[in-house]
Formats: sequence, structure tokens, C-alpha cells
Amino acid sequence: MSEEKKVLLEVDHLKKYFDTPRGQLHAVDDVTFTIEEGKTLGVVGESGCGKSTLGRTILKLLPHSDGKVIFNGKEVTAATPAEMLALRREMQIIFQDPFASLDPKMTVSQIIEEPLKIHKIYKDKKERQERVKELMSIVGLDERYMMTYPHELDGGRRQRIGIARALALNPKFIICDEPVSALDVSIQAQVLNLLMDLKDTMGLTYIFITHDLSVVKHISDDILVLYLGKMVEMTDSDTLFDEPLHPYTKALLSAIPIPDASYKGKEAEVMKGEVTSPIEPPPGCRFAARCPHASEKCFQVSPEFKEVKPGHWVACHLFE
Repeated sequence: MSEEKKVLLEVDHLKKYFDTPRGQLHAVDDVTFTIEEGKTLGVVGESGCGKSTLGRTILKLLPHSDGKVIFNGKEVTAATPAEMLALRREMQIIFQDPFASLDPKMTVSQIIEEPLKIHKIYKDKKERQERVKELMSIVGLDERYMMTYPHELDGGRRQRIGIARALALNPKFIICDEPVSALDVSIQAQVLNLLMDLKDTMGLTYIFITHDLSVVKHISDDILVLYLGKMVEMTDSDTLFDEPLHPYTKALLSAIPIPDASYKGKEAEVMKGEVTSPIEPPPGCRFAARCPHASEKCFQVSPEFKEVKPGHWVACHLFE
């Protein structure tokens, strides 16, 4: 018998609303899932669907509006500042923009060393410097860059600094918030392969946030599709690409470019209609205004997110 994997992260009916002059913006609305240790959950959707807000709320970088986040048996959403400081060792984030997320006044060595100083991991500077060199080696950065500043390096090397900083405290769980979207395609592949190697060698668990479906298939075990803060579909990576159920997921997949000039397959499904406002959204399915299959019920009743096939969850009235 294969050993049952331990659930490392549990997100339970998580909500994050922002107050605006026009009402509450529902950025993350009733999101529930679990991630087993050593697995990668891909989170996909268009810009503005709440992916990054979800990641930041899970790590308590943003205060939640409702729901719970439980990490390794500890409730993150109820943790005190002192408890959060301890949890920060185990939960880290790699940001989207490798330039904006690095302090321009600090050298590469200082940036990677900072978490070690905050958490008082090593007794003296010499031990910290040895750890910095080790981390730079792990992420493929040459020692000669230790005293350089972020603006002196290209995007790929800057992102490697961000990855080294995230690894400094030996975390169990990392949220990768579109970590390759700001990089050239050739560099993207290098950074993705590095993240996958680190996952295997260090036993890491990831949430991988992206709007690029071809990237998410490469790295994820399971994929969650978000639309305007709501979960619309979730299943394993292969099933999502082979048998997508939700009309929104199908439209996203059809938009992936095929690098073959002779390809004469289906045309991309162009989504028509206005995007529903996430500020005080009306009842019903949030995708209804753009959905080719929408009925009157879709505009009145919000579909339940439920398992329609083993391990395949979807929120759509077509499957009731």
C-alpha cells in the first residue's frame, strides 16, 4: 500500500473583500481547497481574477475577511504576530516582479542574508555568509555577484535572488506568484526547471499562480481555475487539459497558441460580453454575461462548486 500523503495546507471558505467608494470589491470569494505535502497546486485565471490576492491572504500578508487558513495544523488566520513570525520560516513567497521585490539599496548578499538576520538563525556574520554562498550555489548564481546590486543584473538573475531569499529559512511551502511572467521565454524555462528541481530535492510544496496555462501544465499536479474571485473548476493537470468542463476553462484552453503554421484545428473561443463588476456582484454565475450556454437560471442562482466526476470539481448549472 502506498503511504497516504499528509495535508499541509487547508483553505476553508476564504474570503477577501476590499472597501471601495462604490461598495465592497469581492477579490476572493469563498475559496476552499487542500494541498498535500510535496504537491503543486496551479492557480490560473485572467488578470484581476484574485489569484495574487488569494496568495497574499493565505500568507496573511493581507488580512482575511472571512474563512480559515490552516497550515501544518496551525490556524494562520488566527495567529498572533509572534506566532506568525515562527510560521514565516515555513511559509514563503516568490514575487512576480523580481526588480520591485528587491531593495535597490542592498547588495545581493544583503538581500539573501536579511531573513537569516531577522530570524537569528546563525550566531555570527561568517556563518550567515557561508549560508548565502550555499543558497546562491543552489539557485545557480555565481559568487562574484555577492556585492552587486539588483539594477546591475538581468531579470533572470534577479528572480534567482528572490528564490534564494525565499529558500533561506528552509521553508516547507512557497507561493510562486507569477514568478516567470516578467522574464524572457528562454529564461522562463530555466527558472521553471529550477523550481521543479528544488521541489524534488528539498521536498517543497507550491502554490503556482499564473495566467499562462502552458506554464501551469508543466509544473502542477492539480489546477484551480478562478474567475472574479470564485472557484469555477479544479482537478488534476492532465484531466483539466484533456476534459475541461467549465465554459470559461474551455475558452482559456482554446486561446493557447499552437506553434505550428500548418495547424488547422478549432478556432479559439472568443469570449464576448462585458465582465461582471466584482464590486457588490449581482446574484448568479459571475461568468454568465460572457457564457455562450447561459440560461435565465445562470443570472439568478449562483452555481454550487461540487464534484461532478471523481476528483473533478466544477461550478456550473450545466452539470446539475
